[in-house]
Amino acid sequence: MTDTEAPGSAGSELAPREREFTVRQRSQSRLVLRRFVRHRAAMASLVVFALIVLWAFAGPHLWHYSYRKFTPDNSQPPSLKHPFGTDSAGYDSYAQVMRGTQTSLKIALMIALGSTLLGAVWGAVAGFYRGLVDAVMMRIADLVLTLPLLAIALVISSRSGGSWYWIALVVAGLTWAYVARVVRSTVLSLREKEFVEAARALGASDARIIFRHLLPNALGPVIVNATVLVATGILTETALSFLGFGIQPPDTSLGLLVAQAQTAVDTRPWLFYIPGAFIITIALTVNFIGDGLRDAFDPRQQRVRQ
Repeated sequence: MTDTEAPGSAGSELAPREREFTVRQRSQSRLVLRRFVRHRAAMASLVVFALIVLWAFAGPHLWHYSYRKFTPDNSQPPSLKHPFGTDSAGYDSYAQVMRGTQTSLKIALMIALGSTLLGAVWGAVAGFYRGLVDAVMMRIADLVLTLPLLAIALVISSRSGGSWYWIALVVAGLTWAYVARVVRSTVLSLREKEFVEAARALGASDARIIFRHLLPNALGPVIVNATVLVATGILTETALSFLGFGIQPPDTSLGLLVAQAQTAVDTRPWLFYIPGAFIITIALTVNFIGDGLRDAFDPRQQRVRQ
């Protein structure tokens, strides 16, 4: 008679086995990306915006009509040959809308980049030093905020000859203060954190603390404001061009196309509504992207809006 193994012995198949669990640490960037990907409206808007950018910058190299060249087809409605129709001079509207979208995007992106860089540095320096430095710098920012954006942009743009980069620089120089105020308030709370005290104790310079520790931790609000400035840039350029002080022919933009077609809205509506639809689409998609980024970067976010 053989001896049976005692329950729970090492050789028993019924003995419980310990399960090993592997805990994977998620970085902050992975958490932000995960929240953003789960935001359906932001992801859909990102895809649409990326397709518009690709179409605007790559399309002119593939399309057989140029925005500067006449065609023998005058005032033709949308067709397979001219998907967006033609105007009274015979210009292909598809080529013109591509060029106009490209120009408007360049202006908007440059406005966002310039305003964000200047405003982020300005706000970070003011929030870090506080006291007299903060008071003087923020009073300058408050002064910029009180300036009428459209009126000043009209005056300066009228002297720039309709160059897109001058328009972008002017608008960026009048909108950076919004970013500066947001970054300053963020830095005021961050400068009292332990990692800043540790950097000071290790002998880090003020510039290193600002650019290496404070600004990267304020990246969330900075990115969100940058997306808002893209939409602001598109709409500001549209307003300037519509009033005749923006992009000038032979170049074109979405705002200029809408301005030129306002008298033909009843007879040739495609000339007015198609570029107008692109303006609305770009502004909406950028706002939805900014909404998703705000939810993703918010550390207090309890749930992601679906």
